Amino acid sequence: MRNIPALALLLAAALYATTASALDTRGTPVVVTPLASKTTTASGQPITLPQQNVEVQVSAYQIAPGATLPVHKHPFPRYAYVEAGTLKVTNVETGISNTYKTGDFIIEMIGQWHQATNIGPDPVKLLVIDQVEQDAKNTILKE
Repeated sequence: MRNIPALALLLAAALYATTASALDTRGTPVVVTPLASKTTTASGQPITLPQQNVEVQVSAYQIAPGATLPVHKHPFPRYAYVEAGTLKVTNVETGISNTYKTGDFIIEMIGQWHQATNIGPDPVKLLVIDQVEQDAKNTILKE
């Protein structure tokens, strides 16, 4: 009898993994749509986390059409979900660009100079999540 809860948990996990849906406490369907599963950044680096006093910071960004962010880099992991718009991100060290659109998930490069431009007619809206050492900033501007 002791293994039944563990078996039930494994079956629930298998069901979740294959159907991406579940039920809330009232039996109402809850739909879960996986958006991304990655082990590397946009430039192919392995994702590494801060080693001490990790703080999660969540921000909403809105970038006007035609706007270009200054060249910058991130010392810690940054993740972004594109809620709206089209964003072109260019690694200024390699010249390689990636274009992200509504619904895309970005795992930004760590410690590499890059910049982003809204290349669409509408504002880009991003939900940004940073994992930093406590009280640290995650954007360094190139001087």
